[in-house]
Formats: sequence, C-alpha cells, structure tokens
Amino acid sequence: MEIRPTTDQDLDVFVDTLHAAFGHFPDTPAEGGGGVWWAALEMDRNLLAVAADGRPVGTAGAYSFELTLPGEVVVPAAGVSFVGVLPSHRRRGVLGAMMRHQLTGLRARGEFLSVLLASEALIYRRFGYGPATYTQRLTVPRHRAALALPRARGTVDGPGTGSGTGSDSGTDTGSVELLRRAECGGILEEVYDRYRRAQPGALSRPHRWWALGAGQPPVSPAPRYVAVHRDAEGVPDGYASYSLGESDTLTVDETVAADDAVFTALARFVLGHDLVSQVVFRHVPPGHPLRWQLADFRAGQVANDTDWLWVRLLDVPRALTARGWSADGELVLDVDDPFLGERGRHLLTVRDGRAECAPTDREPDLSLDVSDLGSVYLGGTAPSTLVRAGHVRAHRPGAAALADALFRAERPPHCLHWF
Repeated sequence: MEIRPTTDQDLDVFVDTLHAAFGHFPDTPAEGGGGVWWAALEMDRNLLAVAADGRPVGTAGAYSFELTLPGEVVVPAAGVSFVGVLPSHRRRGVLGAMMRHQLTGLRARGEFLSVLLASEALIYRRFGYGPATYTQRLTVPRHRAALALPRARGTVDGPGTGSGTGSDSGTDTGSVELLRRAECGGILEEVYDRYRRAQPGALSRPHRWWALGAGQPPVSPAPRYVAVHRDAEGVPDGYASYSLGESDTLTVDETVAADDAVFTALARFVLGHDLVSQVVFRHVPPGHPLRWQLADFRAGQVANDTDWLWVRLLDVPRALTARGWSADGELVLDVDDPFLGERGRHLLTVRDGRAECAPTDREPDLSLDVSDLGSVYLGGTAPSTLVRAGHVRAHRPGAAALADALFRAERPPHCLHWF
C-alpha cells in the first residue's frame, strides 16, 4: 500500500473514495460543486491510500484553520477531516498508516495543534486526540418560552458569551433586523470573525468557505432566515440563523453574539416567533445561562449533550506556552504519546498569564496520555475529572487542584464550526 499526497487532478477520485467509505453518493459533481460541503477542499493537504493494484482505498485530509486559545490567543491549527477507509480494506492498518503519515506531515509543516470532529468516539483517542469542547441542544416549547425579568440590575463584571464584557442580560439598547441568508453573507462573516477571536475553542471560517458556501448553514447557501442584532450605533454584533420545519419547529442553526445581552435579545426574538410549537437551539454551550433566563426553568429541555472539537498536541512545550493562563504556579507533567512512541517530562511554570515549559527530571505531579492533555488544553475538561476517572495519575495531594486552577479558561470553550 502507498500513501501519497493528492493534487487538483485527484479531486473526483478523492471525493468518490470518501463517499464510498461511508456508503453515500455525492449530491453533485465534485468539480465546480459550489455549495457542497467539500467545496473548500485543500488538495495539497489531502492524502490517498492506494492499494497494490492501484485502487484508492482510503482518504484523509486537513483544512488550514485558526483556533482561539484561552487568553484570546489565536494560533494556526490543522482541521483534520475526510478520513475514511473502504469497507473492503478496514482492519488492515490503513487508517493507522494514514494517521501516522498525516501527523508526521503536520509537524513537518511546523504545526503544533491538530483538531477534528470525531464521527465515532472510540476511533481517535488512540491517535492522541481528546474531546476538548462540548455542546448541547436546548428545546423550548413555545407556550413555555417566556423569559423572566432579571433579578439583578446593573453591569456584571466578567466575560459574556463572546467578545466584549458581560452585561445585564436584560439590558439591550440595540435592535434586531430580519434578513434572508442571501442578503447578509458579508454580515455573517464579519460578525462570526469578531466572535471567534474572543471565544476559546472557536475556529476560523476562512473567506473561501463563505464564498464557496462550503459546510452547513449558515455557511452554506441553504435558505435561512437570519435575525441580525445591531448595537446602538447600528453595527452588527450578533445573529441567529434559523428555519421552520416539520411540526412547526423553529430550529436555530447557531447563535453568535458579542455578549450575553445580545444573545438574550436574539433568543427573545426567535422564542417569540408566531405559529411555532417549539424552538430548538442546536448548539448551546453547557452551562449557558439561557435555561436560567426562562421563567419556567423546566421548559428548557437539554438533549444531545455531546463532545464537539477534539484536540491533539503535536508539540507539547510549544502548545503549552502558546495559550494564556489565569493562575500562577508550577506543575511537572509526564506526557505519554504511545501512537508516536514518545514520552516527555515537562516543567510548566506560569507567571502573570504566560507560561514557560522546559524538560525536567523532577518527579511528576501528573502523569497523563497526550489525548488527556488535549482534553484539558482549552479549559473545557478539568484535570481533576480525569484523575477521578482513573485516566490521569496525580502523584501528590493538591496536584489535581492546582492543575484545575492553571488550565481553567476565562470562559468555557465552545466550537460552532462544522468541517
């Protein structure tokens, strides 16, 4: 078997092989297929596994993204996707060989982080990926959708749901305008880009994605209504993309907001829609305040509480020194990377929001797999949770609590982007 990079001439073969691996057929021809989810393929970043008889049997690819880390640090990250092996060639080492080839190539490009959305949770941990952000669906029956009046008044210190500072969620001096998706592509791109630069765990959406309509709504040109929020000066600072489907269900693809007040204004808009039986918010961060804002707390029905973005560290010291930190301290991490056959012991020293990471022979405070380090990296998984689960070993009392304080992000990480 040979694993080789693809060229533009391989587009049809790559797309056909990927669809065959999942038992699907392409909806439209690959070449010139604007508006299809694979339209933004980067052919110089993809791989084909080819059998001895010349038949392609597997695919793996990557996108060039930016990932926002705690501390509003924006760094490059490879977005791994298009991973599939034909049913006739599974359990023959094809997937492992492609993953090893890909990780080696990412390092050669100078990349130190890789991310993906896992189709199956059992597959990617063995390649060093760990779940790092989470999302859930919130369903609210229309007849129970009233929002309560805020019991606290005035400005609240601390971060909101996106860029900017938090504010009283009942106070909004802006306005909401209803547009069609075809009318506001530029607005969506601009608002999302501002939002993702301040939200830990958020990925960039390159301009070509919007231009090609690659991905799921509202990136794709699928018909949608969009509630656009504007601030007091008329500048767009939030949106909610939605459609009305069967059983009079209004489904919100995503809500992007500069802060809690903007999110609340958009939620109030869709929850107040006439002739709707229920409103479904597809992507809400765990612990989001919307449930608490409902007058009837039990009206908010949570479902599909699941992982979303998985993270893989390719260079541990570089990754740890890239992000921002909210506490000071020292921690010795013994990190095992069995897939790549590597192990390293690192002294992490954090002062005033920045970190240094150096090799050390000191006794470790925590021993962990690189996949577990990926899970805690963005602050969405507490190290102590993995200690209690038996996956991370704490070598001294207080080590897990210190790790919790160090890795905690200024706000929970969340990723809306699908790729």
